[in-house]
Amino acid sequence: MNEQPPQNQESLLAVFDREMREHARPDGPGVRVERTGDVVRQAGAAHDWNGVVWSSPDLDAVRADAAIAAQVAHCVERGYGEFEWKLYAHDRPADLGARLLAAGFEAEDPETLLVAPVADLPTEVVLPDGIRLRTVRDEADVELMALAHEQAFGADRTRLRHQVLARLKEDPDHFVGVLAMAGGEPVSSARMELYAGTGFAGLWGGGTVQEWRGRGVYRALVAFRARIAAERGFRYLQVDATEQSRPILQRLGFTVLGTTTPYVYRPTS
Repeated sequence: MNEQPPQNQESLLAVFDREMREHARPDGPGVRVERTGDVVRQAGAAHDWNGVVWSSPDLDAVRADAAIAAQVAHCVERGYGEFEWKLYAHDRPADLGARLLAAGFEAEDPETLLVAPVADLPTEVVLPDGIRLRTVRDEADVELMALAHEQAFGADRTRLRHQVLARLKEDPDHFVGVLAMAGGEPVSSARMELYAGTGFAGLWGGGTVQEWRGRGVYRALVAFRARIAAERGFRYLQVDATEQSRPILQRLGFTVLGTTTPYVYRPTS
C-alpha cells in the first residue's frame, strides 16, 4: 500500500472497477460474493444487500439479456423481496439500463461516484459548538445511529439496525460507526466500511437532521473517518454521493469518476 496512488480520473476508475467490483469482497458477515457467468453479485439472507456489483465489459445485447434473466431467476429462487443491479455509467452495453427496465427493474435516483487518495484529504475534525463525535460501540449506540439515519433520510431504520449490529458482533475490525451528538440527541450518523484485501474504505450514511445542516457536521464526519482510514493504512476513500453531499466532497478533494444508478427488482408475488 506504499506505492503512489494514481491521480487521474481514468486510472482511479480502473483501480476502483478492479478492486471494488470485479474482485469484490463481501460487505459483511453471512454474505458471499459469487462470480456467475458475466456478473459478480453479492448473495446473503433477505435482510442483507443482495445484488450485482460488476458486469463484464464484453457484454453485448444477447449476453446482457441472458445475464439479466439469470439474475431475476436467482432473485425469485432465493425469495428476495428485492434485488439490485448496481449500474455504473460506463458499463456496457450502453443501453443496459433500458434492458433492465424492460426486464422489470426500477431505476432509483442516480448517485455520483467519488474517490480520493486518503493522503490528500483533511483529517482535522472541526466541530460546531454543541456537537461531539463518538464511535458506535454497543447496541444502545446502534439505536441512536439508526434513529439519526431515519430522521435525516426519512428511511426506515430496520435494515440499518440489523446490519450494524451484525457488524459490531461478527466483524468489528472492518467497520466504523460514528455518531454526532448534541447533548443526548443524535443529530447525525455515518459509517465506514474497511474492505480487507483492497486499498479502499467506503463512506456511507453521513445524514444530518435538518436543523443541524450547513454547520460543518458532515465535513467533520468525513475528516474523522479519513483519519481512521489513514491510521489503518487504506489508500482511498470511496463515496456514492447524493447531490447534497457531492459539492462538499469535491471541495474536500474527492474526484468525480462517474455516476451509479440502483436498478431494483421486486418480485410481484
